[in-house]
Amino acid sequence: MSEPPLTPVDRPALVVAGLVKRYGDRAVVDSLDLVADRGAVTAVLGPNGAGKTTTLEICEGLRSADAGTVQVLGRAPHDQALRSRVGVMLQEGGVYGSVTPREALRHAASLYRQAHPVADLIETLGLGEVATVPTRRLSGGQRQRLGVALAIVGRPELVFLDEPSAGLDPQSRRAVWDLINALRAAGVAVVLTTHYLEEAEQLADHVVIVDHGRTIASGRPQDLVATAASSVLRFTTEPGLDVTMLQERLPAVSTVAETTPGTYLVTTARLADAITQVTSWCADNGVSPTSINSEQRTLEDVFLDLTGEELRS
Repeated sequence: MSEPPLTPVDRPALVVAGLVKRYGDRAVVDSLDLVADRGAVTAVLGPNGAGKTTTLEICEGLRSADAGTVQVLGRAPHDQALRSRVGVMLQEGGVYGSVTPREALRHAASLYRQAHPVADLIETLGLGEVATVPTRRLSGGQRQRLGVALAIVGRPELVFLDEPSAGLDPQSRRAVWDLINALRAAGVAVVLTTHYLEEAEQLADHVVIVDHGRTIASGRPQDLVATAASSVLRFTTEPGLDVTMLQERLPAVSTVAETTPGTYLVTTARLADAITQVTSWCADNGVSPTSINSEQRTLEDVFLDLTGEELRS
């Protein structure tokens, strides 16, 4: 008989409010807010050093907060009742190098009342050929897949996945994505961090963008993309056009710039109107474009708009 959930299924699995974590005088997490629902994938995104990993480690009970509140399935992160309800994928795997994947999974499964069959996880994540190989001899991608398997072996209600597809080949990444989708369909709350913005766009029901320890944007991926100028129009023709005159013809909240000689970039929230006005303006001014292409904005574009393009250490 399965255990009842710790919180009603219509309440969020994870609620973080005003979270603060300081090291000395520096706040690496600074009044951060985060909500993750059951049966949904929540992607936490941010540049290196933004505070993502520290936040999740506090939610996992691995670190203590200096201020704010964290509710994990309605409990404090350190509550012992959460041990069998929450799955965690550690960055370093947490498995001795001499232990094989099968041994690690069997041991982990023995700690839960209704664990996933180990053989099924090994097959699903493509670990069959290395099931009896010491973990220290596994490739980085194989260790990643083992980490995912260990995180979900206990059939958690909430699972934290830290960069689950880092270093994976396309086939392995697809297998992990399929598994995450299956977890969501089963009602599991999945909270993941990733630097693959395409992954977040493909998988996430909700995205939280973090920078300098704060939540700077959150919402459905499609809504975040829609709130920004959602499309760009690129055309090539003779260099030196009067972009100020063209700007006056474009729809409101549109911009135009000559990015390189003869190449022009229009950013707009009304793509169809922009195409009409650009072609009309060119015809009126005797300009013949040699190419014209539209590009839909992506979550990566929004991420870079919000966090900047400079490199982070």
